[in-house]
Amino acid sequence: MIVEWNTHIFSPDSERYPLHPQAAYRPDVSVHPADPLGAYLQRMAAERIDRGVIVHPEPYGDDHRLVLECLAREPEILRGTSLFYPKDPDAPQKLADLVAQEPKIVSTRFHAHRGKEIYLDSFDDKGVRALWEKAVELGLIVELHIGPDYGAQVARVLRDIPETVALIDHLAEPHMGTAVEFVEILELGTAKAEYNNTYMKLSGLNHFARDAPLYASAKAFTRRVIEAFGPERMVWGSGPPAIVDAHMEGYGEAERALVKGGNLARLLGF
Repeated sequence: MIVEWNTHIFSPDSERYPLHPQAAYRPDVSVHPADPLGAYLQRMAAERIDRGVIVHPEPYGDDHRLVLECLAREPEILRGTSLFYPKDPDAPQKLADLVAQEPKIVSTRFHAHRGKEIYLDSFDDKGVRALWEKAVELGLIVELHIGPDYGAQVARVLRDIPETVALIDHLAEPHMGTAVEFVEILELGTAKAEYNNTYMKLSGLNHFARDAPLYASAKAFTRRVIEAFGPERMVWGSGPPAIVDAHMEGYGEAERALVKGGNLARLLGF
């Protein structure tokens, strides 16, 4: 089974699905098709993707109407993620209400990058911890769109809340930090008990490499990340599924199948 966890769905109908007042960026939604979910389903068929996790995009903030409608249309093959503002004291309850409304919401996402503190300043912040703890209580995966400079902070939370199932986005955006900071990310791939449920996404290669579609120039880097986390804790997330084969030369077919979708199928109950 091939499972993709990455796609953002945007609608050109800005009256029905307005961008959030606190949007981290404001894309031109007019360029997207009138039926964005239909377009994604066509891509799934073309790439032979069996299941998909729609990642609720930042520009919609904590307004989840579009992802909820997508899940209602395709409840068998799709799951969705959520996004809230940790500085909002009501965020944990809003998350609980959303999951009660739609149990196919399987994750909530934290964003933390150097120079982009719209969501959080520190993972030690009480609001961040409260939202993280609520996600774990609800049985959700904690999706971490972080830069390398937040690796040490995330490690502290994982030690404090070891029952967390975490998924690090886009190889932890290596271009947004230093080599010394990225060592803290690689440490999360160790066999320590508190990190055993921390997964890494093989995605976002286009953020720092330009040789699409397989980004062979990044293979020396991805090899070390895959070695650190192991095939059992890697998840494919963007580009064609063939990226997994290109970046996992030397691994067996069964190990590549885990990364293409087996790990997510297990985590999400597909």
